[in-house]
Amino acid sequence: MRPFYRLETEGGVLVADHVDVADDLLSRARGLMFRPGLAPGHGLALRPCSSVHMFFMRFPLDVVFVDGEGRVVRILAGIRPWRASGIVRGAKAAIELPVGTAARAGVTPGTVVRMIEAGV
Repeated sequence: MRPFYRLETEGGVLVADHVDVADDLLSRARGLMFRPGLAPGHGLALRPCSSVHMFFMRFPLDVVFVDGEGRVVRILAGIRPWRASGIVRGAKAAIELPVGTAARAGVTPGTVVRMIEAGV
């Protein structure tokens, strides 16, 4: 079983309490495709990753792109199925979250986020 993580801002604001990691070719390629939805508080971190596509997705997402230090370089709020992000310069990871999550947590470009191991 793989561990999951809590995603918090540097200031300690909880963004998501169950973030899985896709860090190999197969898990990154599969991502969240074909799933019926993403539960509140859940997410998927794709790393390395500097762009995403929403092909075969059934629901929109917030996608938070971060650099190697966890600093948010771009947010795609509510990206819809059958769209693509294009390459985000400086991004080392993309964190996919339910729509509205980034705004509710006050995550904006420049915010530093960190992933903290939460369980298995």
